[in-house]
Amino acid sequence: MIKLKILFLGLTLLFSGHLRSQQAGDEKPNFLFIFSDDQRYNLVHALGNPQVQTPNLDRLVKSGSTFTHAYNMGAWNGAVCVASRAMMISGLSVWDAREQESEFQQMADEGRFWPQLLEKAGYETYMTGRWHVKADAESIFQNVVHVRPGMPNQTPEGYDRPKSKADTTWQPWDKSFEGFWKGGKHWSEVLADDAQGYLDQAAKSESPFMMYLAFNAPHDPRQAPKEFVDMYPVESIALPPSHMDMYPFKDSIGLSESLRDEALAPFPRTAYSVRKNIQEYYAIVSHMDAQIGKILGALEASGKMDNTYIIFTSDHGLAVGHHGLMGKQNMFDHSVRVPLVIAGPGIPENKQFHQQVYLQDVSATIMDLAGVDKPESTVFNSLMPYIQEDAPSAYPSIYSCYLNLQRMVRTDQYKLIFYPKLNKILLFDLKKDPAELRDRSADPMYQGIKQQLLTLLAMQQQALDDPLGPISF
Repeated sequence: MIKLKILFLGLTLLFSGHLRSQQAGDEKPNFLFIFSDDQRYNLVHALGNPQVQTPNLDRLVKSGSTFTHAYNMGAWNGAVCVASRAMMISGLSVWDAREQESEFQQMADEGRFWPQLLEKAGYETYMTGRWHVKADAESIFQNVVHVRPGMPNQTPEGYDRPKSKADTTWQPWDKSFEGFWKGGKHWSEVLADDAQGYLDQAAKSESPFMMYLAFNAPHDPRQAPKEFVDMYPVESIALPPSHMDMYPFKDSIGLSESLRDEALAPFPRTAYSVRKNIQEYYAIVSHMDAQIGKILGALEASGKMDNTYIIFTSDHGLAVGHHGLMGKQNMFDHSVRVPLVIAGPGIPENKQFHQQVYLQDVSATIMDLAGVDKPESTVFNSLMPYIQEDAPSAYPSIYSCYLNLQRMVRTDQYKLIFYPKLNKILLFDLKKDPAELRDRSADPMYQGIKQQLLTLLAMQQQALDDPLGPISF
């Protein structure tokens, strides 16, 4: 833990006293935390994707501040979301979260998670939607409705598709395949109804609240009403710049046909199958955005908007055709990087911060703004020093992992990916090559950079007790 404190030395304590003195005597702020699933960092129109329509998230971006480089620290299993959400709720780093995950229920019973710390500070806490954490949501939040599993049920027809333009067996609006439609109403719409109902009650209460709203969208099966799918004609969908038929190293890094996420589309990847999957991805995001609009409308109607911090992020990104991949189990930015937006009292409007952060910094930020001391076990840091002082990143570099099959370290300009089974390094100059298309690992001009990144990766591995151990190359 000492090593972790050194590596993740944050700036929160330098500024939290100033922040709390500003809040002293004021009404405690409310928190609306919206957590999507599988949403890539640029899958918001206002954040640089002209193809996808997200008017309500655009409104949030314009009314608040965006962290353009927010990352997930990785995963110890195929369900990357499990690790991400375990880190979010516990504040633990990736390998500590894996080690302590079996104790999460005991930790909840002892009141050690940050929503419970907010409750002790006088907050009313609320949760609805996707959970997938090894502790009962009811033991962590005071008000809980519609706890959803890791994903809606997928059917055999939802895999290995579409094989051609004639393959129309599975359709996103067909309720007979259940998935998001199980129970009769799309789960994103149910979540919006839940949130509106709670906000109606909160309007009549003097207690500050923290709402944890966890959409399953846009996770597969990527289902949405037909009018949202029709917004995106397949022929109008642009292929990713990194589109390829097959990622050459997929089998050695755990991304073969046997991995569920990769089996969603046919091998090799065809242009049509990728466009069709992107169409469905955009459609379910736009449908989710419409539900977020309802929630923001309810917050406004409650009279609580002016004293509420709204935070939006996702648990990780998703490839959906980038680099010939479909899932999130890889180290490219399309899968480890997410949108992260915060709006509310004192937050600059329509501003971007480019410091590298972790998405799990949300938990420390909420505690900071609520005037709650961050537990020693929380290695993540408040975002407020960046917002208030434009402080440098609290992290010397960003680390991510996938099982013992992939490792990544990145700085503002460079990224190194390591594939242990192949003893292979990939090196990208992100300023010249943001799509991560040109491997520079053998380029003589980049050998010094490669050695620096290898050193940074070794430092991260040591500090995080990475079970892979320091790499030798």
